[in-house]
Amino acid sequence: MKGNRWVRLPESTERMMKWEGKRVIVLGLARQGIALTRYFAKGGAEVVVSDLKPREALSEARQALSDLPVEYVFGGHPPALLERADLLCLSGGVPADLPLALQARELGIKVTNDAQLFLEICPATVIGITGSAGKSTVTTLVGRMALSQFEDTESSAWIGGNIGRPLLADLPDIGADDLVIMELSSFQLELMTISPPVAGVLNVTPNHLDRHLTMEAYTAAKSRILDFQSSEDVAILGREDPGAWALREKVRGRLISFGWSAPEEGDGTYIEDGIIMLRLGMNDVELSPVGEVELRGEHNLLNVLASCAIAGAVDISPQAMVAGIRGFQGIEHRLEFVRRIDGVDWYNDSIATSPERTIAAIRAFDEPLVLLAGGRDKDLPWGDFATLVRQRIDHLILFGEAAEKIAQVIKTSPGPNKIQSFEVCDGLEAAVHLAKRVAEAGDVVLLAPGGTSFDEFNDFAERGEAYRAWVEGL
Repeated sequence: MKGNRWVRLPESTERMMKWEGKRVIVLGLARQGIALTRYFAKGGAEVVVSDLKPREALSEARQALSDLPVEYVFGGHPPALLERADLLCLSGGVPADLPLALQARELGIKVTNDAQLFLEICPATVIGITGSAGKSTVTTLVGRMALSQFEDTESSAWIGGNIGRPLLADLPDIGADDLVIMELSSFQLELMTISPPVAGVLNVTPNHLDRHLTMEAYTAAKSRILDFQSSEDVAILGREDPGAWALREKVRGRLISFGWSAPEEGDGTYIEDGIIMLRLGMNDVELSPVGEVELRGEHNLLNVLASCAIAGAVDISPQAMVAGIRGFQGIEHRLEFVRRIDGVDWYNDSIATSPERTIAAIRAFDEPLVLLAGGRDKDLPWGDFATLVRQRIDHLILFGEAAEKIAQVIKTSPGPNKIQSFEVCDGLEAAVHLAKRVAEAGDVVLLAPGGTSFDEFNDFAERGEAYRAWVEGL
């Protein structure tokens, strides 16, 4: 990786510490907000953190910052926050069109987030990965490939962003010859005015319409990962997804693609005779037999193809790609096997926070299915989900705020219906116990909600962990 042409060097080392005496407002005290607060406070800024939640609900977050001089405002974002402010930073869950953010722009106060700050300063090559589904799996898998590439070298791979830990805290340790693999959400991208030099868009399908309101606005947010690239940069797009493939018109530099068949032109990954192939220039290289991929489902096979295409873009060797694929069984809360009870296999796909992701999860199994779906609706269409559920699910258990809405769509959906039992529960724990009663040996119980977790949990991870605990306790 030495001498990589995508390396961007900071203007100066002082640039990383330019916050001395500046007044910085951070909105939202979740994971990204904590990282932003620590970064600015350590840089000498006067930091004010504001969150809509009451003080007592954020004791753990405040404890994490107890070693730093931080001012807190709880229960709202009053306009007075902007007095003397030099910068306004938004955590991922804070909308870019928040009234305070709009007011800041009118006053000429820069509005930014952790991802923008990181890209502005990071000295290493950054791979940015986004998509409506699969971005955490691909980020993790590319990270495994990079770690294999850098084994026994002085370079390092850094994996983070929207997945795991924000990367701001790692900046002092990241070198110019390192590689950063960074997951980026639409919430982060909608604010950004910089693109990573290597950018992957896996797919663009309906998601987060409760936040973005229209598919056009959501697509615009996703496509910002490409909007600020140069002719020297690289874009990786999925050929099988119309939303991602339509963005090829935005590509300013080199295009690498991934899909089932060989690309009609240009470089990319594909499958031929059961082998994952990589085409770069005039060379077609065999990577791995499909049978050695341990992830379930066609959507995960596409994730592997995407990972290899991205790895090829930064000259990771075929051997390192194969090493990353081997033994990779996915990450928690993503078609995660929990346990077998009396011949019934229980799976956790809590990350399925849209109907489309639940559809992909269902299609990953051939066994009879007991489906646990629900949570909070994101104003997404449930029609295709209902059609597949009626055709494929043996026992359907709905829970949470969206349960009645989903039930109505399924009941009124046309076509055949093979559902043997159909129940509605108040919460996930009750759904788990009901699934235990209806499941038989040979069945799969699948948590793939289709909605967010915010009606009952803080996030999908907390929901998945609760599900695992309840299943382990059966």
